[in-house]
Amino acid sequence: MEFLGAIEQLAPVRALRVSFYIYPLVNAAHIVAIGCLLTSVILMDLRILGFLASQERRPFLKLMRRIGVRAFCAALITGLLLFSVRASEYVFNPAFQLKLLLIALAGLNLLGLRIFASEQDGMPKERSAGFFAAASMLLWLGVLVCGRFIGFL
Repeated sequence: MEFLGAIEQLAPVRALRVSFYIYPLVNAAHIVAIGCLLTSVILMDLRILGFLASQERRPFLKLMRRIGVRAFCAALITGLLLFSVRASEYVFNPAFQLKLLLIALAGLNLLGLRIFASEQDGMPKERSAGFFAAASMLLWLGVLVCGRFIGFL
C-alpha cells in the first residue's frame, strides 16, 4: 500500500489531481481511446464473423488491428494517469479489479485467436475464429461497463 500512496504523492500526479483542466482532458482522452479501441475491435470481430463482407478481409483486418493497438496504448497511458490519482482506492474497487481481469482475458482471447484460429499469414480463419470474435466483443463490452462502474462503487 505504501507504493500506491507514494505514486499518489508524486508531483506530476498531485498536479494532475488538482488541475481544473488537465484531469478532465486526460479523462476525455481515455474515453476517446476506449471508443476507438472498442470500435476497431467490434468492427474487426464483425468482419471475422462474416459481417461487413463488402470490406476486403485482409486490408480491413490489418487496418482495424493497427487502429486497435494504437488505441489500446493510448487507453493504457491515460488509464494509468487516471489510476495514479487514487491508486490506493482503485486497487480495492471491485469494478476496477474486474475490468483488469477482463482486459487480461481479452488478451488471452487474442492470443487464442492467433494460436488456434490463424492461418500461416497471421489472418484469422473465418470459421474457426468465430468463437474468439464473439468472446472478444463480450469481453471488451464488459471492460467498458466495468470502467463506468468504477466511479460508482
